[in-house]
Amino acid sequence: MPGAGAGTECDEPPPRGDDSPRPRGGRPSPPRRARLHCAAMTEDKWLQLYLTHRRWAERGAWAFLLLGSAIGNTITTNLDIRRAGLAFEVWEPAVWEFSSAILWLILIPWILRAADTRPLRWGLLRRHLPWHLLFALITSLAHVLGMVALRKLAYATQDARYDFGNWPLELAYEALKDVRSYAFILLIAGAYRLFVWRWQGEASVPAPAPSAEPAPAPVPAALPERLLVKKLGKEFLLPMDEIEWVQACGNYVNLHRQSHDYPLRSSLGAFEQRLDPAAFVRVHRSYLVRLRLIEAIEPTESGDAHLRLRDGSRVPCSRTYLERLRQRLV
Repeated sequence: MPGAGAGTECDEPPPRGDDSPRPRGGRPSPPRRARLHCAAMTEDKWLQLYLTHRRWAERGAWAFLLLGSAIGNTITTNLDIRRAGLAFEVWEPAVWEFSSAILWLILIPWILRAADTRPLRWGLLRRHLPWHLLFALITSLAHVLGMVALRKLAYATQDARYDFGNWPLELAYEALKDVRSYAFILLIAGAYRLFVWRWQGEASVPAPAPSAEPAPAPVPAALPERLLVKKLGKEFLLPMDEIEWVQACGNYVNLHRQSHDYPLRSSLGAFEQRLDPAAFVRVHRSYLVRLRLIEAIEPTESGDAHLRLRDGSRVPCSRTYLERLRQRLV
């Protein structure tokens, strides 16, 4: 650990012969390249901190959004009740709003899993949209049943009785609202994931230099030693030998490196053909893993397995690829 007077990489003076301006009476300003490097390090530090606590940050954001909305709706509903002179207790609107918010908090993970299972991309809309409409109606039914159960329980604690009303009519009314809420949740989740992707950076294969020679027959070209990653308007190089595993994600593959995922537009099969077969192994229809990073195979009761990597992370391995993997590891 450096002492109090030791300089850091960001404070390193410019090399001899640099004509960059120097602050009056102070240490020389770091060159522009060093300042950009320090900015990237700071940005990666914040990104790493966020990714470490990402699950709790996401849960907290949904809770803040839903419970904040419940508080606001409780206040406005009470004001409307008082203005209309209706005979409701002050606590009743709170029960209505918070029972709905709690059920949405329970259902959101299943909605996000449905979005991952049936992604709503342009080429898949016709096939997946009816499925999501059906799932939205099932979600609405689960929302209503759970919500009514919580309300009846809350009313019982106050020696009161909750009446949901005409069930067919109210179910149709709630379904209209819940389908819109379902779509809104997918929209928020999609925008958030797009932002995180841009923050982490999107990888691409650098374009080869133009050549005057005639193009050879089309064969899968080997990947370069480094991929170009664009992140929030900046570019840097991602060494191929630092990629730990690859996961299929719709029209993209996620390149995993040190808790970061860099999306690259490609199918997993096409990407696999361009990889070094001695370095990576297919372990699942959606996963490729760097062979030397596999530390242990952990079988499951279903016949599949989980692969434990050197950093402690786990990757699924299907029984289809398990025997071939064991032969590669021998």
